[in-house]
Amino acid sequence: MRLPSTLRRPLTGRHAAAPAMAAALLLAGCGTATTTASGGGPEASGTPGSCGTPPPTAPGGAPQSTKLAQGGVRITAAGPGCAEYEVTNANSEPYDVTVVFGLRSPEGAALDNLTRTVTGLAPGATEKGRIDLSTPGPADTRTSKSKPELLKVRSVPTAEAPNAGGPCPPSGLRLYADEGSAAMGLRAVGLHLRNCGTAIVTLDGYPQVQPLDLDHRPLDGVRILRGGAEIATGTGADDPPQKIALRPGEGARATLVWRNTTEAGDPLNAPYVRVRATADAAPVMVTPELDLGTTGRLGAGAWTREAANDKPSPPPTP
Repeated sequence: MRLPSTLRRPLTGRHAAAPAMAAALLLAGCGTATTTASGGGPEASGTPGSCGTPPPTAPGGAPQSTKLAQGGVRITAAGPGCAEYEVTNANSEPYDVTVVFGLRSPEGAALDNLTRTVTGLAPGATEKGRIDLSTPGPADTRTSKSKPELLKVRSVPTAEAPNAGGPCPPSGLRLYADEGSAAMGLRAVGLHLRNCGTAIVTLDGYPQVQPLDLDHRPLDGVRILRGGAEIATGTGADDPPQKIALRPGEGARATLVWRNTTEAGDPLNAPYVRVRATADAAPVMVTPELDLGTTGRLGAGAWTREAANDKPSPPPTP
């Protein structure tokens, strides 16, 4: 059962390349508590406004650079050793928001990426967070003079958030996307489904998928193919469809496959995909970052059984 928005889970930290979440960043009323983030060492603690001065505003009332503000997220202060930011939910329902920060040297060289996630952020609410810039990263490249920027912001409705662990959701099904693979313009991402409930779930061949744009609107111009044979063979998306009775504890997998082929015309990009395991299943919004090029085709493979001892990759950073 997902907690109500008034009992939001706190901010969490994860390095962009790390496969698992690090310890949670606890937000208290008087400031941020010290915790460990996998992008480096412990987060700094202190009160808001202690990280320096706000970034300069754009001249003439122009919007701030997307490096400082995008998707309801703003870097509000930066100084030697730390930076502060805030995440605002402008939607009408609770959202989970994931932010990828890039750290650069004073000369502009990329040093490190840090990921922070706010879960169950209530409509109209704002969460404030803080990142430590002085703790060395994997190659001891981060310094107190590192400059933060926003690389990417992704958000999904809390009610549709992927679930790879924790309490079993009300649907009795866990569904999430793995990190996928890419080679020579060919992309493939696995959808993993696990029956964590008490009833048998019957899968009817193919998952239902709906590509969404950056604003969570259905993306026009995408043709959904049943199976991936028209795109490539050997991807895991070409098995014939079958009905599967998924008993409690059992799992299944389906594969999304596409090509990033660009020719004449505008490329199609769908950061999000709304997935239903069956026609009457609750929707789950995953973030496979579909870069469909100008082909406009997405192959969705049929569900196949996944052994109970299989260990699918954890969900990717949005």
